[in-house]
Amino acid sequence: MTTTLQSYVQGAWHAGTGEGRPLYNATTEEPMATVNSDGIDFGAVLDHARSVGGPALRAMSFAERGAMLKALSGAIHEHREELLDLSVANTGTTRKDGKFDIDGATGTLAAYSYFAKELPDTPFIADGDGIQLGRTARFWGQHIWVPRHGAAVHINAFNFPAWNMMEKAACALLAGVPVIEKPGTPTAMVAWRIAQITVESGILPEGAYQFIAGSTGDLLDKMGPQDVLAFTGSSWTAAKLRSNENCIRNSVHMNIEADSLNAAVLAPDAEEGSEAWNLFLRNVALDIRQKTGQKCTAVRRVLVPSERMDDVRGEIEAQLAAVVTGDPVDSATTMGPLASASQLRDVRAGIEKLSGAGKLVCGGAEQVHDKGYFVAPTLIEAADADADAFHADEVFGPCASLLPYDGSAEEAARIVARGEGSLIGSVYSNDSAWVESAVLAMAPWHGRLWVGSDKMAEQSIPPGTVLPAMIHGGPGRAGGGEELGGIRGLADYMQRTAVQGFKGQVHGSFGASAPATATT
Repeated sequence: MTTTLQSYVQGAWHAGTGEGRPLYNATTEEPMATVNSDGIDFGAVLDHARSVGGPALRAMSFAERGAMLKALSGAIHEHREELLDLSVANTGTTRKDGKFDIDGATGTLAAYSYFAKELPDTPFIADGDGIQLGRTARFWGQHIWVPRHGAAVHINAFNFPAWNMMEKAACALLAGVPVIEKPGTPTAMVAWRIAQITVESGILPEGAYQFIAGSTGDLLDKMGPQDVLAFTGSSWTAAKLRSNENCIRNSVHMNIEADSLNAAVLAPDAEEGSEAWNLFLRNVALDIRQKTGQKCTAVRRVLVPSERMDDVRGEIEAQLAAVVTGDPVDSATTMGPLASASQLRDVRAGIEKLSGAGKLVCGGAEQVHDKGYFVAPTLIEAADADADAFHADEVFGPCASLLPYDGSAEEAARIVARGEGSLIGSVYSNDSAWVESAVLAMAPWHGRLWVGSDKMAEQSIPPGTVLPAMIHGGPGRAGGGEELGGIRGLADYMQRTAVQGFKGQVHGSFGASAPATATT
């Protein structure tokens, strides 16, 4: 018997009036649930957020909203084991990989409750110091941030149903803006259970949190100039959202995180057996395997000095050979299935395309088991690092490509830039001059750069891990958006306004109420 995932809108649960779309167990392909949002008045959902949730949140101080996030983190954490079981069944993750998602959600909520301590006891945030505008200081200017009087619509990705929902919600709710959450449908069971926990906890004021199981219908057609749309997913869907006529007409603020052909670059100075060398190999293999390669931050292109290709190929192939693919319920399994049948089709097609442009080292496009959405961890070696296939489309699964380069920071940066924008790039080197050249050349194409070396290896967190204190996003192909980054993450949900007038009024009412770095 399958479960019907209901939406929570306008203070009530809504089952949908249509037949529903099925969700499956990624390992057995057995149906688990259905989702359907037919019958929802999406205009009324937005109005409920704006007229009920928004005023309730804005009546709270930043400190009170921070305490609210901390309480919500605790409420979700109490159900951790249940959520991990759902993650294993519906998303196909191992329990270890499921923790990456569930703990990421509660950890980010807790982090933003801590960041709230940086904020002032005012309904606004001062953006830096005031500025003298006239001949004397009597005519004064001050930039401030205030919450938007709209709703934040969050269209989230299937690969992180818990974290992706709550990292967006944490920023919006702390800013004082109500959220409408729509999870990726194939793995919506985890997000739906968190929605139940959130509503049942009573921690958030009415209207501050709504949840849509299924399609968003005509929601975008109802959005207004104070609303915000944040999306994580494919560049194709992002382009469709950006072209919505109503959103264009109303200049609806959008924050997009899309495809990303992330690169890992091994520098020529990293000696075999060194900490930097071992860290490089370990992180590349982890990114191919973890979450079955279904991470927006996973490495897709591995750049290696030409003379080191044989050594690197053999090492990565050996690590991938140790991956155990199978039922994630089995504790011996280290990589589960892909999340859905459509994912399996897309990944197999992508592997075939890349294999046609290079040499298959291990893995391949074949389905590994008779049941479930399984493929093997795959490594493909390019004869020509400039072959278009390696820089055109992201294979969103356990697949990466080895690309030879001449060892110079300039050549590495040139090849990496062919991906036309990434969320994360990583370089591995103990040569400070080489690192400086690589970072400065690669930075325009990246939201985040991670530098691996002998001296930080022992304390390092893998580059694929998104931390609340650092920004997440990237230019170009990666969507052109930016999330998190501590208090910077509130900017999408607030309006920056320049207030100009008599210093006694402007500075007295709006000046120096927060650290100058709070929102810059």
